Amino acid sequence: MRFHTRKWVKPEDLNPNGTLFGGRLLAWIDEEAALYTTIQLENSKVVTKYMSEINFMSSAQQGDIVEIGIGVKKFGKTSLTIHSEVRNKMTRETILTVDNIVMVNLGEDGKPTPHGKTKIEFVKDRLSNA
Repeated sequence: MRFHTRKWVKPEDLNPNGTLFGGRLLAWIDEEAALYTTIQLENSKVVTKYMSEINFMSSAQQGDIVEIGIGVKKFGKTSLTIHSEVRNKMTRETILTVDNIVMVNLGEDGKPTPHGKTKIEFVKDRLSNA
């Protein structure tokens, strides 16, 4: 799993308990999943279809830095299934895991369309092949 994004926990990210609000964290994960899928499928028209069980394991406080990791599980015909882990850089604890996030590739008509991808590609490899 590669950790692509870091977020600094700020006052506006906290719940009434003074810890990172789960909804904020899920929004960050959803955005990271969309960005990752857009880059992998080379299409900005992707949507989240499904998120499996979300397992909260620890929390984060104001001032902590969290990292969001994404890994590919499976390439489907019109989808990409990924998993995510979020960890606290300050405490080194895993905050949350999501086993399956299904992202769907859309065509110009807004309907699922085949993406033709079968493996992870890195931008540096695409540039060297150009």
